[in-house]
Amino acid sequence: MSAEQTTHQTADQPQPQSAAALAPVDHTALELAMCDYDRGDPRRIQHFVKVRAFARTIALAEGADAAALHTLEAAALVHDAGIHESERRYGNTAGPHQEELGPQVARPLLEAAGYPDTEVDRICWLVAHHHHYANIADLDHQILVEADFLVNIYEDAPDDHDQRRRMAASVRDKVFRTATGTRLLDDLFLAD
Repeated sequence: MSAEQTTHQTADQPQPQSAAALAPVDHTALELAMCDYDRGDPRRIQHFVKVRAFARTIALAEGADAAALHTLEAAALVHDAGIHESERRYGNTAGPHQEELGPQVARPLLEAAGYPDTEVDRICWLVAHHHHYANIADLDHQILVEADFLVNIYEDAPDDHDQRRRMAASVRDKVFRTATGTRLLDDLFLAD
């Protein structure tokens, strides 16, 4: 999937806003709120910081517009907001539980940081679908999934090169669609 490809959104997906309507200008307050939320859990904090960095890089290289980039970066910061609640409620961090519980945790953080309702709706939709890998139609969703995989592959096997390589190979053609995300996957895990 490249920036030139047309993506479409279905009626149940909130639409991104124009760049002029976005607030706040940057994501500092949200990032600090997530650090506070994940206080004492450096792995989770470092995870969302890295996912945001990869998402930003992919989005810029793929030509995402300012509004999509803004929404995507915020979504990357809160994409795993449901993990703690999932652990409390279900005793695990399974993807479906994160998607179920994440929006209810993310929404008040986004609102307190000053994001407009329509952007909050789109961010929460992305949080609720960041473990959906089939039939991705929107560039922001695709990029969030790819960025999360780039970080998860390393974090799931930091000391096992062969395992990281197997994981990357298993998702390369099934999940990755952007040229930039695929290049990063190859550079990180599949280079000889």
